[in-house]
Amino acid sequence: MSSRVVTSLTNPTVKAVRALHLRKARDESGLFVAEGLKNVTEGVEQGIAPQILMFGKEAASHPLLKAAVRATEDAGGEVIEVTQDILAKVSRRDNPQAVVGVFKQRFVPLTAFQPASAPCWVALHRVRDPGNLGTIIRTADAAGCGAVILVGECCDPYSVEAVRATMGSVFAVPLAKASEAEFAAWRRDWPGSVVGTLLSAEVDHRQADYVRPSLILMGNEQQGLPPEMAALCDVNVKIPMRGRADSLNLSVATGIMIYAAT
Repeated sequence: MSSRVVTSLTNPTVKAVRALHLRKARDESGLFVAEGLKNVTEGVEQGIAPQILMFGKEAASHPLLKAAVRATEDAGGEVIEVTQDILAKVSRRDNPQAVVGVFKQRFVPLTAFQPASAPCWVALHRVRDPGNLGTIIRTADAAGCGAVILVGECCDPYSVEAVRATMGSVFAVPLAKASEAEFAAWRRDWPGSVVGTLLSAEVDHRQADYVRPSLILMGNEQQGLPPEMAALCDVNVKIPMRGRADSLNLSVATGIMIYAAT
């Protein structure tokens, strides 16, 4: 396997990849970083080739890396072998992964979705924590959900933290972005049930009538669903709290709702 070897932190490609930790750079370039051979392989197996593929010498002989190199080269991407120091700087970790891929971001328009194609869909209103968002994308993938829809000003699903938490599911789950008004207009034609969670709700989440395809609408970590979003739901439900905790982590609550619906 032949590739260009880069050892300088001032190399333009290295500097560009390091910059992708910043949302501004991701927004301007439309690119994001996926760390680790597993994540890169998930992309390749979904037919999504890296724009840039970096790897350390210790990974050079791995057959999955060779497949990723072929996919990158076939797509006209750049393949470079780099030092451990460069991998550490790119990932901002002391013990970095030996493989890093840079991929193009993908967002799907709401109008392109076919609701009947999946039993459950997930919409998140103003989610703030990238770890929560990545975990929800991973759970949505595991449960066979149709997509994760980001409503309003949300954290970036293509941040390094969110992508790490997806464990490769960022390549498998379609993502969409919409304003509150766009989502409300699109929701009017939803053929199944729209179910939200509220602490003040009286219906137990296990007893709700989940008419497929079910659209699960979740609020953010601090405030939950505001009244105008809760009003878009056919039913609002609660997840019982039996101990002293009065709420659940957003990704845990969303996982419970996804599996209740499916």
